Amino acid sequence: MTDTTHTTHDADEDIRNQDIKIYINGDLFHRDEAKVSVYDSGFMLGDGMWEGMRLYDGVWAFFDEHMDRFFGSCKAVSLDVGMDRAGIMEALTKTAAANGMTRDVHCRLMLTRGTKVKPFQHPSLSRSGPTLVIIMEHSKPVDSLHSAGIRLASVPQVRGLPNSQDAKFNSHSKLNCVIACLQAEQAGADEGLMLDPHGFVNTTNACNFFIVRKGEVWTSTGDYCMNGVTRQKVIDLCRANDIPVYEKNYSLYEAYSADEAFLTGTFGAQTPVAEIDGKKIGSGNRPVMARIQKLYKELIRENVAEHQG
Repeated sequence: MTDTTHTTHDADEDIRNQDIKIYINGDLFHRDEAKVSVYDSGFMLGDGMWEGMRLYDGVWAFFDEHMDRFFGSCKAVSLDVGMDRAGIMEALTKTAAANGMTRDVHCRLMLTRGTKVKPFQHPSLSRSGPTLVIIMEHSKPVDSLHSAGIRLASVPQVRGLPNSQDAKFNSHSKLNCVIACLQAEQAGADEGLMLDPHGFVNTTNACNFFIVRKGEVWTSTGDYCMNGVTRQKVIDLCRANDIPVYEKNYSLYEAYSADEAFLTGTFGAQTPVAEIDGKKIGSGNRPVMARIQKLYKELIRENVAEHQG
């Protein structure tokens, strides 16, 4: 790998993160003292759900959409959150206040089935209630993510069928994506471009994936990928602003010859893709992505203003 290696979550170093307070089940701990049991079902089995959110001027962007996904995922796996949305908001507010955070903040909200009485798989062994952890960091994407872009490699690891492990779950069980990331790294790229079970372009190991061809925005059908909040906002913005957008099957053939390609995610919003499998994407000009970025920033401002009022 070269010195220009990126990940989609590269952030500027911020010394304040050395002293952050982390929320665990209602209490706050210095990051060096924040611990969960080795018997916790999240550590032992990856049995849990999480959300990534960003704080803009004191407002958690698209909080309701994130909670729709979070509570829906927890219900689907019979994981009792232990509080309602207002309780989650209270925990987020408490943690942000303890850290003096108001903007340029990324949060990882994690809920597991809790501590087990024996080190085995069965969910009934988690009897003490869920474990809720909130990690917040001062976090701004590095400028080079947008100037240099991400290098992707298509990888053999796929996002599977819903009846194996549904990719729509934002679960702690991320080994599938970790393997894809390792495969990409070993191929000399930054991250992995994953296909669906039928061989169509799907998603990366960390973000949703879009291409632009002749002014049209394409993304996967959504059947085999995390249905990202930012992904949906981009689709909605395209529809509302007369940018042709399609959720469809397409192959690497169309991806290689795209005019633009970009990733979406809560952390980086929209991140350009520079190359796929060593093939440069387009000319380096990204007018459609730039327009979407502008529209998305305005949407964030509107969302913040709505909830500040």
